[in-house]
Amino acid sequence: MSHRSLTTALTLYRGETLTLEEAATYGGVSPTKFATALRSRGIQVRDEDVTPVDQTPN
Repeated sequence: MSHRSLTTALTLYRGETLTLEEAATYGGVSPTKFATALRSRGIQVRDEDVTPVDQTPN
């Protein structure tokens, strides 16, 4: 993962060009790490990218 690709992925996610999973792949990190990176920069994870608790696979 390069800093530049992660920064670009954050920008594309914030602009609603990529989903969380797509942006994480682009940035070279897991979706969980990407969501953490978003939150640490004050970018809210979009509702459609959050798995509801009652629908978590067993």
